[in-house]
Amino acid sequence: MQEIIQQLGTLLLGSIPTILLFTVLVLAYQFLVQGPLTATLKERRARTEGAQENAQRAIVQAENLAAEYTERLRQARGEVFKAREARVKQWSAERDAAVETARKAAALKVSQAKAALEAETAQARQAIQASAGDLARQVVRAVLPAAAGGSR
Repeated sequence: MQEIIQQLGTLLLGSIPTILLFTVLVLAYQFLVQGPLTATLKERRARTEGAQENAQRAIVQAENLAAEYTERLRQARGEVFKAREARVKQWSAERDAAVETARKAAALKVSQAKAALEAETAQARQAIQASAGDLARQVVRAVLPAAAGGSR
């Protein structure tokens, strides 16, 4: 057993330089590689998250602008519709005024034509009444024989 302990002691004594070298390598790795690598990864993650946050803010801002533009467009369309309706009402009023003017002119012409027709009718009646006596005499002469007072 003494021999095993002596062999273990020799083995441990021989492994001390390896243990020291391994410890130095681990510490060097910690300071030279892992520390800067961890810092770089943290910075990358921070930049990525910052870029994502910026992108989210930009998306929200774009959505707000789109909503604002949509509202402005809706208002502009409403104004155009109101202007169009006003023009249509104005045109309708102008058309109605023109129709009324034409209707009044037509009514005036009709009344003038009726008056002229009544005047002509009155003249024709007077002419007929004036010539009624002559016509009656001519009819009597044509129908009755000459002996009865007619002349043939």
